[in-house]
Amino acid sequence: MSHAVTPATSGGPAPEGPAPEGPEAPETAAREATQDQHPTPKHHRVHPAWIVAGVAFIALIGAAGFRAAPSVLMVPLQDEFGWSRGVLSIAVGVNLVLFGLTAPFAAALMDKFGIRKVTAVALTLVAAGSGLTVFITADWQLVLLWGFLVGLGTGSMALVFAATIANRWFVKRRGLVMGILTAGSATGQLIFLPVLAWVAEISSWRTASLIISAAALAVVPLVVIFLRNHPSELGVRAYGEDPSTPESTATPASPQVNAAKTAINALRQASHSRTFWALMAGFAICGATTNGLIGTHFVPAAHDHGLSQTTAAGLLAVVGIFDIIGTIGSGILTDKVNPRTLLAFYYFFRGVGLVMLPFLLSDAVHVSIVAFVIVYGLDWVATVPPTVALCRELFGMSGTIVFGWVFAAHQIGAALASVGAGVIRDLTGEYTLAWFASAGLCVIAAFISFGIRQTPVPTPVVLTK
Repeated sequence: MSHAVTPATSGGPAPEGPAPEGPEAPETAAREATQDQHPTPKHHRVHPAWIVAGVAFIALIGAAGFRAAPSVLMVPLQDEFGWSRGVLSIAVGVNLVLFGLTAPFAAALMDKFGIRKVTAVALTLVAAGSGLTVFITADWQLVLLWGFLVGLGTGSMALVFAATIANRWFVKRRGLVMGILTAGSATGQLIFLPVLAWVAEISSWRTASLIISAAALAVVPLVVIFLRNHPSELGVRAYGEDPSTPESTATPASPQVNAAKTAINALRQASHSRTFWALMAGFAICGATTNGLIGTHFVPAAHDHGLSQTTAAGLLAVVGIFDIIGTIGSGILTDKVNPRTLLAFYYFFRGVGLVMLPFLLSDAVHVSIVAFVIVYGLDWVATVPPTVALCRELFGMSGTIVFGWVFAAHQIGAALASVGAGVIRDLTGEYTLAWFASAGLCVIAAFISFGIRQTPVPTPVVLTK
């Protein structure tokens, strides 16, 4: 289907004669400068927003390589260096915390420097952190590279990146696009998990680390060439935007905006709202029960029960397959159903799955464990589209940066669960207590989400110079 593109700025041929004088002169000059900066809009067979979303999807896949790494490299590292699960989980925990805490600042940096620059730097950091891991000889080096360097890189490529693309480039289909972009991480997991597990088994964990590094670097040229910061750069409006609506959603970034102060200002203003803390608590539990627990410890736990690493990684990859379906479906539902209801439903049934998990793990693949990974996959990050929608609905223009802070809570929860589950495994020899505790948290998250207020919170963010 062809989409007629409406100009982002109006205007015809410039009037001849001397420049206007008087109070209207600066306004006229600013309008002419804007017309010079943005190309004359053209008709596109495919709206540029879909091209930008496609490149963003590929970038998320490239950054997702490391998200698959800890679960399949933990056992090989333990075998080679003799480090405990708890020590290895600390490196993952630091990564998850930075992954989350970087997100709100990354959102503000994207406002200041543009999506393209921030994304390219982030992918380079992921590549460097993963590639340099092959030289480690001590556990603190693993914490430095996996934790700090890769944490900063992946944090800048977190779900805030997807939310920024969806909010800037789309008015219609935002929920769908958010679902598709969120699924990019799951697609990366699907692609990398079996490959990394197989390579680590037949070659070494170092080769697997280099594969992650190469994949992240390979995406950088695509980002530099095709990713655009705003629809106005191409002389178009956001997809589905009403042509009669005054421009306000695609203002080019200002290099004078202080990104750190903008992010802190958003946190300070949002923190006065109980709604914000409800979203934070629910999403912290979401992170604890996905990235922190299952994402980090499912493969080692299955290995404890006699299942091979490659087979366990294959099961986790199945989570990735159905995560794509579940997240895109959740995006579609978010456009039609109350997001509070969706979140309550997702969290409750995730808790049911976790209660069942200790009884499903064994030394062979049975129908019951396949059913678990399918259901858990459908629910994995289906929580993201409705959470983004609530942030946008309740916090307005500051919604993306507020979501960055909510996502930070997601990763702090993931870090605590990652380290906590590792310690429980070291102390008890199994993960059962971790599964049950997380199931209880999911029930709490369901009640919290269902009770989120519906009134928008008057907390506009004032950009600070």
